[in-house]
Amino acid sequence: MSRNYKFYNLDGVYFVSFAVVDWLDVFIRNEYKKIVVDSLRYCQKEKAMEIFAWCIMSSHIHLVFRSSGEQKPELLLGDFKRFTSKAIVQAITDNPQESRKKLLLQHFQKAGSKSSNISNYQFWRHDNNPVELWSAKVIDEKIDYIHNNPVEEGLVFRPEDYLYSSAADYAGEKGILDDVIVVK
Repeated sequence: MSRNYKFYNLDGVYFVSFAVVDWLDVFIRNEYKKIVVDSLRYCQKEKAMEIFAWCIMSSHIHLVFRSSGEQKPELLLGDFKRFTSKAIVQAITDNPQESRKKLLLQHFQKAGSKSSNISNYQFWRHDNNPVELWSAKVIDEKIDYIHNNPVEEGLVFRPEDYLYSSAADYAGEKGILDDVIVVK
């Protein structure tokens, strides 16, 4: 079975979710979430990634995006995941406060050993399925799903109170990521 992303419409808006191997709760530390946010900012500014919605949960990320530049969406997302994978594993390795360092690195190494295209650590799972959002109704459903994740997990009472998502932007407030394309 191919692990390649299937982006059939290069101009399409896509919903993707990707999880840490073994659904490990890596994003309970803000320094690891910051790497993701900084990488999204970079992709917006340097790689023409248009972000419509996003949310970082403890073990996974949801994203609604479009590649508006020359780069195909699957290559853009692949670059993002490759960079964040290396950066987060390095941050875990270098973090003297990380009490789960040995456990996390063992999981990443075990997952990497099972993959022919990974030389050491595998951070992200390979089972991603991009879903093209082809109507306003479907876009609204996915964005609501993304923004309600932290509420469903009991992290906040209102979606816009969760710092690591675009829900504040949709509530008319300023989120931590600039240039989120709000669709209403």
